[in-house]
Amino acid sequence: MFIELDFNSNEAIYMQLRNQIILGIAQDKIKNGESLPSVRQLAEDIGVNMHTVNKAYALLRNDGYLKLDRRKGAVVCVTVESRKEQLEKVNLDMQMLVAEAICKDISLAEMHQIITDMYKEFGDIANGGNKET
Repeated sequence: MFIELDFNSNEAIYMQLRNQIILGIAQDKIKNGESLPSVRQLAEDIGVNMHTVNKAYALLRNDGYLKLDRRKGAVVCVTVESRKEQLEKVNLDMQMLVAEAICKDISLAEMHQIITDMYKEFGDIANGGNKET
């Protein structure tokens, strides 16, 4: 598994790790049903404390991206809440991004382009943004 962490970033390492795994799932680099490395193994591979990986895995589990199984370890298992709940969460998450874009004089057209480009990058645009699992 390929993880890029920026140890000089202000963002916590466990959040970077969480985000990298979610990006990997979105980009289909990490498949639904795939086992992730053990906490100990991943910590060793990327050079971080085991508690850091454990915290990232716990967040991913709480957010509906992983199941933790005593025998299989951390398994990618994306659970989808109701569409209404998903849209509400995305709306809340996007509010700050849109506010920051407005403050930095980024236009609506530029924001649309950024989002369109991201969907293309993740290979999702072909099926209207509804990723098949």
